[in-house]
Amino acid sequence: MTGGPLTILQVTHQGGPAGSTQSIFNLSQYLNRRGHRVLLGCRGDVLLARLAREAGLPVIPLVFTPRRELTRALGAALAREGVDVINSHATLDRRALTWLRWRGRLSQAFVVTRRTMPRTSPLELLPVGLTADRTIAVSEAVARALRRRLHPGARLRVVPNGIALERVDAPLPPAELAAARTALGDPGGRPVVAIVSRLKDQHVVLQALSRLQRGVVVACVGTEPDDRLQALARALPARHRVVFVPLGERALAFYHLATLAALPSRMEGLSQSLLEAMALGLPVVASDAGGNSDLVRSGETGLLVPPLDPAAWAEALERLLGDGGQARRLAQAGRALVRREFTLERTAERTEAVYREALARRPSGRLLAVAAPR
Repeated sequence: MTGGPLTILQVTHQGGPAGSTQSIFNLSQYLNRRGHRVLLGCRGDVLLARLAREAGLPVIPLVFTPRRELTRALGAALAREGVDVINSHATLDRRALTWLRWRGRLSQAFVVTRRTMPRTSPLELLPVGLTADRTIAVSEAVARALRRRLHPGARLRVVPNGIALERVDAPLPPAELAAARTALGDPGGRPVVAIVSRLKDQHVVLQALSRLQRGVVVACVGTEPDDRLQALARALPARHRVVFVPLGERALAFYHLATLAALPSRMEGLSQSLLEAMALGLPVVASDAGGNSDLVRSGETGLLVPPLDPAAWAEALERLLGDGGQARRLAQAGRALVRREFTLERTAERTEAVYREALARRPSGRLLAVAAPR
């Protein structure tokens, strides 16, 4: 560690079963191991709060609406806990913290982490970007998109998500594997394509299946199917089957049963589910969009497919399922890449460096206007 230990408050209004929750929790654990005091500010009943309590990390229960109550609670927590750095990970919290800074009630270092491709209007993004001392983008793709939307580049830093290898490598509890087998059903000798994601562009993969002569089982883990997905699944040829599984706290069991992993998403900042699949040595295919291209080098560590193109998806799936040698080469290269370059140790070290930059430029006294970036 460079410099003394910090008291860090991680804040998110989300915190349910999702890749972002796992990323925030893992980062908090690793910062704690580096000697910092890390607190989690979130709703008291979400997965993130339970994970934090089980790991011995203090939780500050927050109610995120209305904003007046949130800002009052945040202000009290910052003073009571002696916080040095507050890191916002989601929309409602960064808005509240921006308001506190404008009101002159946030002297602590203020860091925003952008975990998905931005959809924020520049009219909102620019004031928040000018107010936060630093903004972390979890991939180069997110950083480029933020700059296109007028985010000030001088305050922007790229810190890729990392993966907790001890979590991925831990022996899988037999009950979890058995539950996944039950949810999946009998594949009947067919390869299993695992899509571990909330509702995104799963419909494109299902549309691709009619072009795929090889029968497969597609496990959509974490997806609550809408009418379109249900209709597509019912209309598939009998050689294919689609299973929709509610997202549990650990979806890794499905990767242990899968032949390959797929991620048809255009919104990923840097996908936790892709990191996990690659670390486990699965071949992956993903949409050529968002931060997927920061992780998957097409033809080297996986395959990238034009988004919303069922024919291209069918071709990519056929390549990986029909050429075992290529699938193994891509899987081995992807595994090596993730375990070398996307570790949580590196993420925590880089995040700490950004926190210290933010501390060095935090404002003193009452903020009367948003200052230009330094």
